[in-house]
Amino acid sequence: MVNTLAWGELTNEFTAKGVTLIAVSKTRPVSDIKELYSLGQRDFGENYVQELTEKHTQLQSDIRWHFIGHLQSNKVKYIAPFIHLIHTVDGFKLLTEINKQAFNAGRTIDVLLQFYIAAEETKFGLDEKEIIVLLDHYEAQKQELKNVRICGLMGMATNTENKQQVHAEFSRLYNFFVFLKDTSFFGKPYFSKCSMGMSADYPIALEEGSTMVRIGSLLFGERK
Repeated sequence: MVNTLAWGELTNEFTAKGVTLIAVSKTRPVSDIKELYSLGQRDFGENYVQELTEKHTQLQSDIRWHFIGHLQSNKVKYIAPFIHLIHTVDGFKLLTEINKQAFNAGRTIDVLLQFYIAAEETKFGLDEKEIIVLLDHYEAQKQELKNVRICGLMGMATNTENKQQVHAEFSRLYNFFVFLKDTSFFGKPYFSKCSMGMSADYPIALEEGSTMVRIGSLLFGERK
């Protein structure tokens, strides 16, 4: 069941701040997505390729699908024809595969680099040095990588009650995002997305400069 009241309140808050609300619809039925769509929601986030492709075929073509889970290179081809934004690029191999499949689909795919900020080994991502190395490779091969566009960073904070820690992690992400915007991506307005914050920590993410927030349980309830 969709919490339409929460959706309205979040939409008003996020719109006023210029922040994109991504409704995390993974494991949720198509009927829930349709309900939010009827209210005006267009950005939806999915974690699993098979589930995403099945939902894509059943729903309206103007939905902006965000892939927010760990993405394997051999699965890129299934979402390349329609994906709006991939949030979880964590290596140059994946970046080149996205470029290849985007070329095959006759389009350019926007992506975010996943920045590892949490004190949790279960999360994926790159640190500052690894991102700089990836960007060096990207710059050296940009003539061959015309079908993939790096538009920002994404990161997930530690799942903790320690708000100071979450503030520090999101601040680290945002500051590195600004650094890259002023250096590697200077004069490139498309590098504008700082995706951070979920249902439990989105107020902190907003304070720290998030431009995209992924909300699941506040909209759909806790997963069973």
